[in-house]
Amino acid sequence: MDGLSKATFAAGCFWGVENYFRKEFKDSIKSMQVGYTGGAVPEPSYEQVCSGRTGHAEAVEMVFDPKQVGYGQLVEYLFRIHDPTTKDRQGNDRGTQYRSAIFYHDDEQRQVAEATKQKVQPRFKSPIVTEIVPAGKFWSAEEYHQKYLIKNPGGYCNHRMQW
Repeated sequence: MDGLSKATFAAGCFWGVENYFRKEFKDSIKSMQVGYTGGAVPEPSYEQVCSGRTGHAEAVEMVFDPKQVGYGQLVEYLFRIHDPTTKDRQGNDRGTQYRSAIFYHDDEQRQVAEATKQKVQPRFKSPIVTEIVPAGKFWSAEEYHQKYLIKNPGGYCNHRMQW
């Protein structure tokens, strides 16, 4: 990836996660897609993931330039845009596909994710339940999900800034 790095995050509905990161880091993120990861079913569809039987989370995978934005900045921003203290839920969206997770791509990312989680914990009244787990295969979501909130500006999503 010629000096670029990959980050994979889950934080509820992937439309909102993608939208927030795209707006905040538009110059640092070189590509981004929404999709499914963390489960056992190959090439899952949205309907399969929503059934709760695949084990996948709705997630965002991005390629970013670490010379422009650090991985720790991305992780801290992730904690700002959703409630990491609710298990398998963001607002009215419920199910394992809406879990909060950081899928790390190497040991350095794991360490940064763990340290950032500890750093931001005092900002929340309840314990952070965000999983920090190794990244696995990422399956791109259907085309109509990509850049959904750009295509549908009135689209619904439960994300909000925490601080």
